[in-house]
Amino acid sequence: MTEFWVSSGHHLTQRTEGGGLAVTDELILAYLARPELVPPEEACEAERALHAALMAAPRRPVSRDDLGRIADADARENWEVMLAFRDRLLTARSVEAAYLALVRGGLQGVPGLFLNQLCHLILRNALDGCEDPFVLRAAELFFRPQRVSLHEGAVLLADAEVIEAREGSAPLSPLVTMLGKEAANELDVLNDENAWTYWSRSDAFTMALNLAGTKARDGLARVVEAYIGHLLHVPVRVEPRDGLEDPDWRWFVGLDAEATRLGNALWNGEAPDAAARERLLAVFALTFADPARVDPRVGEKPVYLLLAMNAEKTVTLKPHNLVVGLPLADRAA
Repeated sequence: MTEFWVSSGHHLTQRTEGGGLAVTDELILAYLARPELVPPEEACEAERALHAALMAAPRRPVSRDDLGRIADADARENWEVMLAFRDRLLTARSVEAAYLALVRGGLQGVPGLFLNQLCHLILRNALDGCEDPFVLRAAELFFRPQRVSLHEGAVLLADAEVIEAREGSAPLSPLVTMLGKEAANELDVLNDENAWTYWSRSDAFTMALNLAGTKARDGLARVVEAYIGHLLHVPVRVEPRDGLEDPDWRWFVGLDAEATRLGNALWNGEAPDAAARERLLAVFALTFADPARVDPRVGEKPVYLLLAMNAEKTVTLKPHNLVVGLPLADRAA
C-alpha cells in the first residue's frame, strides 16, 4: 500500500475496534510541539514549566491556578483554548467521535486550524488504502483552502498556502502565472501522465487540480461518500452534475459559505447574476442507499451539494456542513 499524508499524524494514532482512531499521547504531543505552543524565549517561567510538564505527561490535569500563573494574557488564552481542545479529545472514544461532538456542538472556541487538522487525520483514516491520486488530491479541499484560476475552460485549484508562500507580499496573480518555468517542477496540474508523482508530493500540496475535469469531479464525489460513510455510517452515492436544473429540488447543502449563500438565494427564487454563476464551481447530486434514513420531506429526491469560490477566488470548504446539513430521518424526528 502506498503511503500518503504523513503530516496528518495518522502514524501517531491507533485504530479502534470500530474503525476510528484512538487519541494517543503521541498525538497530543504533536499538538504541544506546534510553534504556537512552544514557549518563546521571552516566555515566563510558569509557561515554560507548564509546557515541560505536559511534554512529560500530555494527559496531566491543568488547573486554573496553573494557567493563572502565566504572565502574558495572549499566551494564557492560547493555553486555555488548547487545553479545552485536548480535554475534548481525551474524553471522546475516538478522534472521529471528538470531531462529531465539536461539530454538533457548534464549534465554539475551536480554532479553524485544529478543525482542519482533525479533518485531515480523519480522511487519512477513511481513505486508507486509496490508490487514486485524483481522489486524494480532491480530498485536500476538505482541510486546505484553495485558490482558483479560470483559464480557457479549466477550473484550476491550487493550495492557497503554497501560492501565498511563492507570492510573498506581491499582489495576487492568477494561478496560470504560477505555472511558468520557475514553478513547473513544483506546481503541476494533476493529470494521467504525472499522477504517479503525487505519492512523493502528497505532504507538499504542490499539485494543482482542474475541477473541470471528469476525474477531479469524480474524485471529489468519492471523497464525500467516504467522509459521510466513515463519520455517519450512512452509505450514499454522489454524482457530479452539470448544473442545478431540477425544478423540484428539495434540499441542498452548501459545501462552503459562498455556496450556502448562493443556494439560499436560489431557494428563495432569486435568479443569480453572471458573477454569481461564475462563482458556482461544481454541483453534485447525493442519494441515500437506504431511503428510510432520509427525512420524508426529501424522500428519494437527491440532495444537491454546491461548491463555490468567493469574490477573492478562494475555496474554503466546510466539510462539517455535511454532518449538520444532511436531511437524516433521525435528525428530523
